[in-house]
Amino acid sequence: MQRFRKKLLAQSCRGWLCTAPLLVGNGSFLGLWLAGVDGLVQSSRSLDQIFSYEVLGFATLQGRLSMMAFILNSLTCALGLWFFIRRGKQCLDFTVTVHFFHMVGCWVYNGHLPAALSWWLVNVACMALMAVIGEYLCMRTELRAIPVNTGPKSNL
Repeated sequence: MQRFRKKLLAQSCRGWLCTAPLLVGNGSFLGLWLAGVDGLVQSSRSLDQIFSYEVLGFATLQGRLSMMAFILNSLTCALGLWFFIRRGKQCLDFTVTVHFFHMVGCWVYNGHLPAALSWWLVNVACMALMAVIGEYLCMRTELRAIPVNTGPKSNL
């Protein structure tokens, strides 16, 4: 029974050990991409760019550049999936988890769920990009040819 508990605890903690770097990476890379975009247009940085759904919009240049930063962030996070997860089957799970926590952060920051259609479209597109590209990278790694030793065989 003791051995079963240790195994169960190790499996449940492994999820958080993989999710935590993705959450930190998502926030860090999104911040870096937004800082780069803000540097292009000499705009001020704020948490509104990450958590406020009103910033993401097609009408303004700042909104379109923020959308571009979100999409670039999903590509960067796909590399994070490849680096940390390395399993194609788990990419969608971790992608949805990261975006769910971002949605909860937006909900807490704004006081209500995001209401803009552009926010939902951008996040669904980013979720799809991150999952598909991450899964593609992981599957390529998983399906690499396994080297078979072709050296001399020993007589048994």
